[in-house]
Amino acid sequence: MVKRGIFVGRFQPFHKGHLKVAKDMLEKVDELVIVVGSAQYSHRLDNPFTTGERVTMIRRAMEEGGIQPSKYWIVPVPDVRVHMIWVAQVVGYSPKFDVVYTNEPLSRRLFIEAGFKVEPVPFHKREVYSATEIRKRILNEENWEELVPKSVADFIKEVDGVARLQDLVKTDKIT
Repeated sequence: MVKRGIFVGRFQPFHKGHLKVAKDMLEKVDELVIVVGSAQYSHRLDNPFTTGERVTMIRRAMEEGGIQPSKYWIVPVPDVRVHMIWVAQVVGYSPKFDVVYTNEPLSRRLFIEAGFKVEPVPFHKREVYSATEIRKRILNEENWEELVPKSVADFIKEVDGVARLQDLVKTDKIT
């Protein structure tokens, strides 16, 4: 029987820390479901990339990291804003899974209360690898590319993500 875990995040953008965590998780499970949360949001400072762009970043980074596509699923899940049905939403969008990897307190609690086994995400240099930090560096014209796989940096440039963030700062506030 295949043991499958889920890894929930917004991946705005997918960075080297996410890639390392995915590799670590795949040492514990046969397959990993990468849940792209807040799938309905884009073009905001805290969620600048579309779901399709995030899926593309993840696929390219996983390929660059040498992870076979048969080892993972990428599943976009929109927010529901009603905590008591959020787990059902994730379950409904995802293939069956055995363990949930999360450090986010609310998600952890909701999955535990729904009867799922929950394990902490083994952070990798969290003080360095942070999507918030990457977005801030992009806006401040600092070196952000060192924090993401090369394929992700190339893709962000391909979709003109730097200009998008700079345009968004005029109307939004970074979080």
